[in-house]
Amino acid sequence: MTRQRLRHLLHAGLTLGAFSLCFGLVTGVRAQTELLNVSYDPTRELYREINAAFIADWNARNPQKTIRTIRQSHGGSGAQARTVIDGLNADVLTLALAGDIDAVAQRSKKLPENWQSRLPHNSSPYTSTIVFLVRKGNPKAIKDWGDLVKPGVQIITPNPKTSGGARWNYLAAWAYAEKAFNKDEAKIRDYIAKLLANVPVLDTGAR
Repeated sequence: MTRQRLRHLLHAGLTLGAFSLCFGLVTGVRAQTELLNVSYDPTRELYREINAAFIADWNARNPQKTIRTIRQSHGGSGAQARTVIDGLNADVLTLALAGDIDAVAQRSKKLPENWQSRLPHNSSPYTSTIVFLVRKGNPKAIKDWGDLVKPGVQIITPNPKTSGGARWNYLAAWAYAEKAFNKDEAKIRDYIAKLLANVPVLDTGAR
């Protein structure tokens, strides 16, 4: 991770941390010693790195409100949203889909419904893209979305019902099919069905 990127993410983290504290998501001694970041599956290593930098920077700036540690909770984005709605006390919520955070705001009232407009970049401090990871040598010659529905191809992707990343995968596949089949919905749905048929296990999260 570059210093510039880490600095940008750290700034976003500082803003999110202050936001959660101001809205009373943490209380008393816990606010000065420990935070809980409830996030989606693939972000473990990312936030482990950011957390260390965030704690050092925060404690230097706020000696009266020091943070000892930031605990991490990871799972499918939709599943994580439900755990917060059901009572898990998150200090920071970093999920894959705006809709999941909307659900937390609307059903738990733990954050304001205008959360997205309160921070820069619609509260999205970073973006990502979808790539294909293939076996060494690419024995199936997979180069584009159309190759994923070939017989004998097996795809690893989680369940769109529980994983935010899987929903992005689903939408990207739909966008490809929409263009490839000139918006013919029957052909698009047939492509999606074949794609999902090549997924042996729809796991709950991207890990």
